[in-house]
Amino acid sequence: MNGSRPRPPGFPPRPSAPVHEMTMTQIPTAAPRHFLDIAAVSPDDLRLIIEDAARRKSLLPGGDKPLAGKMLAMIFDKPSTRTRVSFDVAMRQLGGETLFLSGAEMQLGRSETIADTARVLSRYVDAIMIRTTAHDRLLEMAEHATVPVINGLTDETHPCQIMADLMTFEEKRGPVKGKVFAWSGDGNNVLASFAEASARFDFELRIATPQGSDLDGRFIDWARGEGATIVTTNDPDEAVGGADCVVTDTWVSMGREEKARGHNVFMPYQVNERLMAKAKPEALFMHCLPAHRGEEVTDGVIDGPQSVVFDEAENRLHAQKAILAWCFGDAARGTSAHG
Repeated sequence: MNGSRPRPPGFPPRPSAPVHEMTMTQIPTAAPRHFLDIAAVSPDDLRLIIEDAARRKSLLPGGDKPLAGKMLAMIFDKPSTRTRVSFDVAMRQLGGETLFLSGAEMQLGRSETIADTARVLSRYVDAIMIRTTAHDRLLEMAEHATVPVINGLTDETHPCQIMADLMTFEEKRGPVKGKVFAWSGDGNNVLASFAEASARFDFELRIATPQGSDLDGRFIDWARGEGATIVTTNDPDEAVGGADCVVTDTWVSMGREEKARGHNVFMPYQVNERLMAKAKPEALFMHCLPAHRGEEVTDGVIDGPQSVVFDEAENRLHAQKAILAWCFGDAARGTSAHG
């Protein structure tokens, strides 16, 4: 990446002092491999993860134990079903173990600083997955941890979900390069990671959001700066027309319930049978779940033949395995049960 370009949104801040001015205690002997955001990982490594996820899905459970003896700490500021279960099962299927830590129990960032928590956990565990309400907490954790840190979700981005989504699309329709993904709904954290992915995987992204619910322009500006084709509109028909995949999410994200649901604002963006008919006949429908049926999507669409929402949910498991393996360096070595 050209050094003159702005840092992607997910990158930790640059050190305050040049590396040559840091003391030896400030320079880790081997920098951990974090999975913080799509923008912070190279296209080659992202492709490696997707391919490794597909390979691991084809293996018999229990046949490949590259993380035997490893411990993953899972920190949850925000509750979850898919993230918790998929990471827990993924780590166990790879031979490792997990430790669940709730933000409430830890008083994360309150009774102890996040920096100190990161330093302490790094002495006990081999990797940290954090699902938190504030992106800054993720970045601070990664800055001070000496083990890999994985973004399980923040208020800004949700990269693990997008890896499962792209894996699912390629299972059903082949390479994502050159395809058209259409988003209809709120400009939230899942959409932010889709914007970053459009640059890394070279697909077109069309975004339809109501005025006032637009995606943060930083993500669009960065992706376009990397060569991505992103179209923004307030017209869902325009966004979805001829699309290969239609994606939506809840109108009010978990933890933001104080924001008015605004049905009158979002209802035109509901993914229903009429809107899906604007996409290609073979278009897929995606939703990260949980879904509010009758709000952002109708029963007819989410339960219909174009929906792959439960395949997405299943593939969270295999994507998490590949992400974990990549963080530990296993995916790069291409280890498999078949040698």
